[in-house]
Amino acid sequence: MKVFLVICALCCFAAILKLPIEYYTFLRIIVSLGALLLIYVWTKQKNYALAIVFVLVLILFNPLFPIYLHRKSIWIPLDIITGLLFLIIAFYKKSEPVKQQETATEILPVQKTYSRDRIVSVKREIQ
Repeated sequence: MKVFLVICALCCFAAILKLPIEYYTFLRIIVSLGALLLIYVWTKQKNYALAIVFVLVLILFNPLFPIYLHRKSIWIPLDIITGLLFLIIAFYKKSEPVKQQETATEILPVQKTYSRDRIVSVKREIQ
């Protein structure tokens, strides 16, 4: 998943250049797939705030009902922000609580011995 997110980010950064219209259609498809993937993962993890952010990305970049902003100067910051979002998500490490090192020594339960638990030899009983 990390590789796919980096590819999405690189495609967004490449969109800053003057490229043919076919590339921007490809960009819409790849970014929409990346956004759908992240929305699925985060709704499964119940992280709705990040899911909503990528719902907005999905709406903006959707290839079925495209939003035309008609000016490249508007799309450039949107492409940069979207690319940075994908990179941040790709390299974000979830901080796990730090576990304290467990000691290697085990404490075994102490077995109590009772006088009735003594083994009496059979020879002593016969005499």
